[in-house]
Amino acid sequence: MENEIQEHKEKDFKFNWVMSSRFLFYVQLFCILAFILGGCYKLYDKSYEGKPDVEVPDNTLYTPKYK
Repeated sequence: MENEIQEHKEKDFKFNWVMSSRFLFYVQLFCILAFILGGCYKLYDKSYEGKPDVEVPDNTLYTPKYK
């Protein structure tokens, strides 16, 4: 009976700190990696597409042209 309890304690998450800390480390690593990759994808998806062709009125130029 004592042996069975000891086996369950070895496999239990809250009693075995080595397994639990390793598990939490990998979960944390996965979350950080997913966050970084998601951010990189979002930046790539919303990337700058180039200089737009904007019509600028002649009277607002640095050297304005009047009629």
